[in-house]
Amino acid sequence: MEMFAIAPATGKANLSAIQDGLLVGKALWLSRAANAGLPVAPTIVISRAAWNALQEERKAHDDRLRVHWVATLFRLVGRNGRPPALVVRTSSAAHSAGLMPARPGLSPPANEAESVDPARPLARAISDAFGSYASFDPRPERQIVIIQAMADGDVRQFLTRDAQNGALGPAPVNGTPFGPLPASATAFVDLLDAAAGQHLSCLVSVEGDTIRLLSARTAPASAAAELEAAVDRVARGRWTQREAVTHIDPARLQQMLHPRLRSPESATVLANGLGVSPGAASGVIVFNSEDAARLKARGRHCILVVTETGPTDIEGMKAATGILTARGGMTSHAGVVARITGKPCVAGVRTLSVNLAELTCRIGSREFRQGDRITIDGTDGSVYLGALPLAQPHIGGAMGKLLGWSDASRRIAVRANAETVEAVNTALSFGAEGIGLARSEHMFFSRERLVALRRLILSEDADDRAKALTGLVDFQTEDYSAIFMAMHGRPVTVRLFDPPLHEFLPRTDEDIDETAQSLGLEVRALKLRLDRIAEINPMLGHRGVRLAITYPEILKMQIEALCAGVRAASARQSEPVTLEVMVPFVSTVSEVVEVKRQTYAIVEQAGLPPAARERFAFGTMIELPRAALRAGDIAEHVDFFSFGTNDLTQTTYGISRDDAPAFLSAYQRKGLYDLDPFVTLDQKGVGEMITIAIERGKRANPNLKIGICGEHAGDPASLWFFSRLDVDYVSCSPYRVPVARLTLAQ
Repeated sequence: MEMFAIAPATGKANLSAIQDGLLVGKALWLSRAANAGLPVAPTIVISRAAWNALQEERKAHDDRLRVHWVATLFRLVGRNGRPPALVVRTSSAAHSAGLMPARPGLSPPANEAESVDPARPLARAISDAFGSYASFDPRPERQIVIIQAMADGDVRQFLTRDAQNGALGPAPVNGTPFGPLPASATAFVDLLDAAAGQHLSCLVSVEGDTIRLLSARTAPASAAAELEAAVDRVARGRWTQREAVTHIDPARLQQMLHPRLRSPESATVLANGLGVSPGAASGVIVFNSEDAARLKARGRHCILVVTETGPTDIEGMKAATGILTARGGMTSHAGVVARITGKPCVAGVRTLSVNLAELTCRIGSREFRQGDRITIDGTDGSVYLGALPLAQPHIGGAMGKLLGWSDASRRIAVRANAETVEAVNTALSFGAEGIGLARSEHMFFSRERLVALRRLILSEDADDRAKALTGLVDFQTEDYSAIFMAMHGRPVTVRLFDPPLHEFLPRTDEDIDETAQSLGLEVRALKLRLDRIAEINPMLGHRGVRLAITYPEILKMQIEALCAGVRAASARQSEPVTLEVMVPFVSTVSEVVEVKRQTYAIVEQAGLPPAARERFAFGTMIELPRAALRAGDIAEHVDFFSFGTNDLTQTTYGISRDDAPAFLSAYQRKGLYDLDPFVTLDQKGVGEMITIAIERGKRANPNLKIGICGEHAGDPASLWFFSRLDVDYVSCSPYRVPVARLTLAQ
């Protein structure tokens, strides 16, 4: 039961720890302003428990607690001794339309009894204020109400900082002019911003040259504004660099990292709508959430094309690279959710019609099928034909400074998952310190290369495979050389071939016909081959290390291509190449030993430059439970572990990540799962598996390097868990590198 002054008319406020802990919302900011020496309207606070006790006491005709209440009210009386008119305000941690508006102009109680009588103006206002919390506040014990002395002068409202660019105010609220302010306003806002460390919407009274704070609450601001404000506070000496790093939400950082169209002038514009969420995105068209989630699980970019979105589309919107809708505007479901999730979105395209039965759509005068490529620009609302080149955002200015400061306090290195020069350069621009996962099979997503990879997969004997491998070596050598040169000596971890067959083989009749023609096969013969190699569960089938064991010529081709890439890059640059070869999907130490034997036999004869040979490392992914449990045995034969948390989650739970979207959302709605384990790491199960593997691996090999290379490496909540382990680096997608840098610093 608390009743106390946070800004007395005379004297100072002396709050206990309990009282200070009750302060939220307006009361918190008024207290901080008063403590900073700023003029604040005389203000007291009463808790719900205290008010309820006063009412019970009134009914019992007692007055012991009322005496204390009256004494607290007297702290609103100035030196002239005259009780002022009063204002009652709610003070909640979150602003809500359901809360009682401020009730000003209340007459002070004429006697002690009136101060608690709900029939009188003051007590009625306090009761109404507490009553307005009831509909949404789950913690009544923390509810408070503030009572103030009415202030003289003109009332003004402004923001302490601009909501879009973070510049120090006074700044208008929603563009509304705030009227004349005295010269002291700039210093007032500077001190208030320093005391609060937040964007605030302020209500003040202006009397001559004096500004007095009446009310304040946090104001929404863009991610860019918060970032600029944090850096500005450091420049003004209000914050240390460390304080700036800890105050920025890493998840919001990603909203500033969207690409834009490089040169749209020559592109074909299909239609124009409303740009409701900024950034450009390109990908294949999908028409439902299930297909969007499935493509995301396979690392493919897609644009979700629908008439309009609703709550059932959330998972698809999260999975898609961009969103295109025929209906809606800035405040539509699509626009709101897209801005929250940071996805480019174009809405209200009137020339867009969707035919879900046929899985087609018409944009303007053209018809498109699922799988066709388009590009959208969520900044200006344009829709373009095909996949256009995108210009990647550049980290500089405030973001560059903040991330630079974060690196000073970060122990764990941040690498990126990338296998193209474009992705590598994007990762480097975001501050990646290496490539922690280069997925060899992802280098074959282009049509020409996919034909070569399919020829290898469909080979029926060693001679067929040898012919197929000839073309692949050339592709791989050129790719690796380019990546090594782009990295300038930074570590590059290359995962050996790990293509789950179902992701690379043709499925539809049209695709089978086209593949048969490109491979010079009869359609019937191709279908027979596809039937022979079809797997019931390809995610647990003939992939990863199993390919290297059963087809050693594939391993030989890849290691030779890697070594050729090292030689080619070394001949063109002074920095020695740092190549780390990683074996995927191992479950036994014998698999690791066998692949290591074959790998080193090739490497020793490859003629690598001495510096590159010295830096060469051999490791394995830990992505199966058995490998995690037998980590001590495996660690004796490798230089590093890299935890593939996607597959480790899949195999620990026994859930296919491709099929999970069909039921995980239902699990979450029913409260069976708190979080999607493929988004945020399951610390109790998968996390314990990782912890055990690290402990056993380090015990067997103290020099063992530990990495994390699943998508969890870019999730802030998962990164907090990894930061408590003996981890050397994490590796995430390029656009999440800044998020990982900042989170790990925090």
